[in-house]
Amino acid sequence: MPPSPRGDEGTSRPPLLEIVIPAHNEEGRLPGGLLQLCAKLARMPFPTAVIVVDNNSTDRTAEIVENRPRGPVPVRLIQCATPGKGAAVRAGLLGTSAPFVGFCDADMATDLDAIDVAFGLLLSGERVVIGSRAHRASLVENRHSRVRELGAFGFRALAGVLVPGVSDTQCGFKFFDGVLARETAARLRTPGFAFDVELLARCVERGSQVQEIPVRWRDMPGSRFSPARHTFGIVLELGRIWLRLRARPAPAARPAWEPPLDPVGYP
Repeated sequence: MPPSPRGDEGTSRPPLLEIVIPAHNEEGRLPGGLLQLCAKLARMPFPTAVIVVDNNSTDRTAEIVENRPRGPVPVRLIQCATPGKGAAVRAGLLGTSAPFVGFCDADMATDLDAIDVAFGLLLSGERVVIGSRAHRASLVENRHSRVRELGAFGFRALAGVLVPGVSDTQCGFKFFDGVLARETAARLRTPGFAFDVELLARCVERGSQVQEIPVRWRDMPGSRFSPARHTFGIVLELGRIWLRLRARPAPAARPAWEPPLDPVGYP
């Protein structure tokens, strides 16, 4: 019998949880990251799946996913031609169908035990659960330079205007009610680093609260963020997000004369 699109991995039951990994030139970190994530998900007592979004990689990122040995957790590849992590996450979320979804970075900087906490909160009725390195119970191993730390402080201050009450919008570990994630991703317009801010702001706009949880987080080598190269662009992105969130469709022009709602006196 020929293999199904999911191969002989996992179970014939649809996944209850799907996790998206955005990936741009991640041939170095992706094999280990997938190994960790799939090992974690294989121990969950329900069907799960992983979606890797290849975001214009020029290395072996796509090949690693396509040639990966089959296992108990299905891993699917999606291509995203629009550059930027935000664009990749958007494509991945829109490619899900599970009742609960999330995304995490290929380096697995966030300890994956947090999945248990996030999923439990989703089952209890929370619709947005995110890891927060700023949580007082978090354990953070941070090797960032002083300049990058100052830049992060400034970013958090600006992001706090758009998503009040959220202490860490940028931790790459976020989980959602599936319907909310897909509806919100469809409206996401920020392709770059600041996409998390718009994504969370859109969720809040739809009436959902953001639940932050503590994480164990390690600063992993290979980050592409550079304060010198990216700060100006991120500030511009935040400005555009601010404008989008405050844009309201103009009311339709009313005609000079309107018939009464309940006309009387006509035959």
